Amino acid sequence: MKDALGSVQSLLILGGTSDIALATARRMATDKTRRIVLAARPSERLDAAAQDLRAFGAEVDTVAFDASEVESHEKALGEVFANGDIDVVLLAFGVLGDQAADEQDPVAAARVAQTNYVGAVASGLVCANALKKQGHGALVVLSSVAGERARRDNFIYGSTKAGLDTFAQGLGDAMHGSGVHVMVVRPGFVETKMTAGMEKVPFSTTPDAVADAIIAGLRRGSEIVWVPAALRYVFSGLRHLPRPLFRKVAKR
Repeated sequence: MKDALGSVQSLLILGGTSDIALATARRMATDKTRRIVLAARPSERLDAAAQDLRAFGAEVDTVAFDASEVESHEKALGEVFANGDIDVVLLAFGVLGDQAADEQDPVAAARVAQTNYVGAVASGLVCANALKKQGHGALVVLSSVAGERARRDNFIYGSTKAGLDTFAQGLGDAMHGSGVHVMVVRPGFVETKMTAGMEKVPFSTTPDAVADAIIAGLRRGSEIVWVPAALRYVFSGLRHLPRPLFRKVAKR
């Protein structure tokens, strides 16, 4: 539970090797967060991430978690909550896939949806219900502006984020009045290991900038956070462009 000054005491990250999630965890550890749980598939990267956060004075545990294995979520995540209350859950996992290849391989495309959407629905419900049971907490869902409108070059990934975004908003409504706060975060292009080698686009951002926006949004009690904030106004216009015109704009 948060301390008397409102600092987050415990953090659970689903997708424990995410650059954005780890940037957020470092800031929270600096601001008195003492228990951090990284849930991800076991790997050297996960172990290194845990060791890095321990240097900030936090108690860090790792939990084996595979977003695509939805049948395992309740047991794996239930054990985390059984070991103590969680103040903030950050749902940060996801895969980009390969648009061109996935269009020719429906099974591969389905795997992207299984991880980004189906896995998020299952784990999001498990965590939301656990937060509701303990009577407090926040669920932060990392969405993307890619879900705001389908683009030719990433519509498979974008469609999974659109579904996730809608799910998270509805979950927030379902949790209203329960003591559980659901916050949707919509970053633009983020310069991470997942996007390494890709061409930057206008309004690109960084994991540190997204982390700052997440923490500020939690303090404000925001329901939706855009990163950078200007994208909210950009997409309010793009959302309503006629499709022929949008196709031309999206190619630039």
